[in-house]
Amino acid sequence: MERKEFLRNSIIGGASFMVPDLTKMRRSYSNSDQPFHLNYAIHDGMFKNSAGDDLLDQIRFAYEHGFRAIEDNGLMGRSPERQQQIGDLLGKLGMQMGVFVLEKGGNGANTLAAGKQEYLEIFLKGCRDAVEVSKRCGGKLTTVVPGDFERNLPEGIQTAHIIEALRKGAEILEPQGNVMVLEPLSDTPDLFLRTADQAFAICMAVDSPSCKILFDMYHIQRNCGDLIHNIDLNFSQIGYFQIGNNPGRNEPGTGEMDYRNIFKHIYTSGFRGVLGMEHGKSKPGKEGEQTLIQAYREADNFL
Repeated sequence: MERKEFLRNSIIGGASFMVPDLTKMRRSYSNSDQPFHLNYAIHDGMFKNSAGDDLLDQIRFAYEHGFRAIEDNGLMGRSPERQQQIGDLLGKLGMQMGVFVLEKGGNGANTLAAGKQEYLEIFLKGCRDAVEVSKRCGGKLTTVVPGDFERNLPEGIQTAHIIEALRKGAEILEPQGNVMVLEPLSDTPDLFLRTADQAFAICMAVDSPSCKILFDMYHIQRNCGDLIHNIDLNFSQIGYFQIGNNPGRNEPGTGEMDYRNIFKHIYTSGFRGVLGMEHGKSKPGKEGEQTLIQAYREADNFL
């Protein structure tokens, strides 16, 4: 090779070496510990391999990695002292409490569709207890699943029973600024509430700011599909989102659902509430937890 050609090739090679790799720079930014664009909520056990079994330590770990909310389905089953500890730590860190499940005996149990007074009283006690729990933890949102079908009654009658019960629950919650969010589920066909439009109609009939939809995207994808269109149709009544890919119900990037595009749509629609990470992890141990964090960084990188 002639000296002139050698020098020319060396300069070209050197120049390419010195040019910053923008892909790597973007990847480095996406791996930072800055807060996310949307407010994703971890749950107990999500980071136990990295932070230990204590939920308080998991909250601190989550904060250090950019998460600013938690949800805790079993919060009402914890001691009042523990509820207060969780609320105090969230307040100190400037984090939010997402949903906790209103106790009524289980998803299908004591169904409000039946119109039975004893079931109604269980539900209303759960509403009163939820108000007290919210005072300790700082969270205002409580998940409600109306229960199973009451197969011996027409569906319209069951719907009317549910609306009546929820109106009475709203009378307890609304003065305190608490909100029950109704969750359509895909777990079993025995559950009465299964679609977003069904929940929308019930919320409109209850007609209270304390009755909204919990739009669990995993369940809606399984029962309805057409996810973004369904978000738009029901948006005015959505009080909370939950996340989970399908199939598998794991973190974004593990299934058919394009969460980067979904998150962008939710963000540009103006939602600034909490999105619960109600899903598992595709990999075990600390590796799975780091994979989950990176999956959220990638899905949240939509601006």
